[in-house]
Amino acid sequence: MARERDLDLVVVSANQAPPVAKILDWGKYKYETEKKAKEAKKKQHTVDIKEVKMRYKIDVHDYEVRLKAAKKFLSAGNKVKVVIMLRGREMQHSHLAMDLISKFQNEFEQDNVIVEKKPQVEGRNVVMVLAPGAK
Repeated sequence: MARERDLDLVVVSANQAPPVAKILDWGKYKYETEKKAKEAKKKQHTVDIKEVKMRYKIDVHDYEVRLKAAKKFLSAGNKVKVVIMLRGREMQHSHLAMDLISKFQNEFEQDNVIVEKKPQVEGRNVVMVLAPGAK
């Protein structure tokens, strides 16, 4: 029947008893499935991790700029990795960096933000990861 119509015989479900097959144009079928997959991929949102870096000796205005950037990233649906870099002797004052990062965390308390990774010292950096909460 498929040869008479110049179409292909495609096995849809081989595990069934009896196996299920369809008579259709394979090229057209493949094109349509790829088109549907591409369309679904367009509507998909990927979550990126954006990074906000600063030092613990940061000025007030610079701090506010970093805070504003983090809020913008979170509102766009991305995760934010907050990094406070320590150099040389600043490692001895890591408690000041922890104070700054907890202050940064407190800025998001009233917003719907989840602390995905609590602040902790990783090598010469203090790192925290924030994620947008459910809307």
